[in-house]
Amino acid sequence: MVAASSQTIVLSGYYGYRNSGDEAVLQSILSALEEESLTAGISVTPVVLSIDPEWTSRTYGVRAVHRMKLAEVRNAIKNSDGLISGGGSLLQDATGLGSIPYYLGILKIAQWLGKPTFVYAQGIGPVRRKLFRPAIASVFRRCEYISVRDIESAELLRSMGIRKEAVQVVPDPVMGMALPEAGAARAIIGGAAADAESPNGGESGGEELPVVGVSVRFWNSERTELAKLAEGLASLCRRKPVHIRFLPFHVPGDDEASRFVMERLGNVAEHGSTVSIAAETEHPYEMLREVSRCRLLIGMRLHSLIYAASQEVPLLGVSYDPKIDHFLGRLGSVPVGTTEELDPRIVASQAERLLLEGDVWRTAHAPKISELKREARTPARRIVEFLGSKG
Repeated sequence: MVAASSQTIVLSGYYGYRNSGDEAVLQSILSALEEESLTAGISVTPVVLSIDPEWTSRTYGVRAVHRMKLAEVRNAIKNSDGLISGGGSLLQDATGLGSIPYYLGILKIAQWLGKPTFVYAQGIGPVRRKLFRPAIASVFRRCEYISVRDIESAELLRSMGIRKEAVQVVPDPVMGMALPEAGAARAIIGGAAADAESPNGGESGGEELPVVGVSVRFWNSERTELAKLAEGLASLCRRKPVHIRFLPFHVPGDDEASRFVMERLGNVAEHGSTVSIAAETEHPYEMLREVSRCRLLIGMRLHSLIYAASQEVPLLGVSYDPKIDHFLGRLGSVPVGTTEELDPRIVASQAERLLLEGDVWRTAHAPKISELKREARTPARRIVEFLGSKG
């Protein structure tokens, strides 16, 4: 069979909303598809379904269509060679009733049009409403390839009747996202961002403070977990001078949550510490570079922890969702606390320990991180192999 020289693939996901984690998923999939297609000797042209297609096209240099204009979506799928759904937590009903019907609907349109469909490293669930389960099973049985980002998602699909051997467990795609070299970074995210000096103490100057990245979001209505985190960070500042750097992954919500914590830190300057907040980023590489400059990352957002792991930055996760526990478990770790139970004393002591023993953490976790990075590209390789076999 002669390999196809050029294939078009439509990407469906939570894209264009400028959520740094989901945009990182998109960048990771695009990069993996490009690298695997070059290795296979074929051309794969992506078309992204986005809520802001102009911004997505400008940011990633790809064609994009509006995800809510179904005539455009249908036309893009009709003129493609297949559809990728993922990654991220697309098929869940925790954030509302619209997500599962929408993403299943996109998959169903592709299947009605006779296009191969692929599920790319998704986190499935929670699926609390039983009526959704047979619908997911029906659509997934017709997919050419299914991969999920954790064992729990695979078990949930199995409980819906999907065969175990039909589902591959792989890492989140973002584990495979590499920070580009300075020259490439300038071309992608602009010279100022690419050339910015690292604030990370101990590398470029002994006078600089170690940077502790903090990624928070609103979750509990009483904000008790954020108040306790602020108490823990303030305690850390009293123990050791640091630079607390807030990293909002989803603006404006995370920016507001960050400022909520900042207001409760007190006067850390009297202990020699500083506090800052990162500006809104346009491209995932900008936030990845921010994380790479940290000596420690304390995160609620899943992708803040994945960014840190990919850059071998020691991390502490605060769990608000099982997906945090699942990812930390793959690293052989556990959360420092949860949104329901967070002890400021433990936060401060664990943070101080990791700042002192960063090399120990990296040595212990480097083999697992390398393994996860390699495995993160498996879905792209499998999809490219399928596309390349069409003739």
